[in-house]
Amino acid sequence: MHRTTIYLDETLYERVQRLAEASGRTQAAVIREAIATYASGRRGRVPRSVGMGASTSGDLSERAEELLEGFGEDP
Repeated sequence: MHRTTIYLDETLYERVQRLAEASGRTQAAVIREAIATYASGRRGRVPRSVGMGASTSGDLSERAEELLEGFGEDP
């Protein structure tokens, strides 16, 4: 294991402390579990919306300002 330092605001620190006491574990164990849970849910996830607006035009991103000109303005 590697040792690291994190800074927590008072509210978060107290929450970690209460969780550790309630579960009979150390604060470090609670924090490791929280990071592992967070990291496991983030692995390779891509929003379902990615690719929904596929374009046959290869220059769409280059023309974004031109294409969005006037967007959101009253006619």
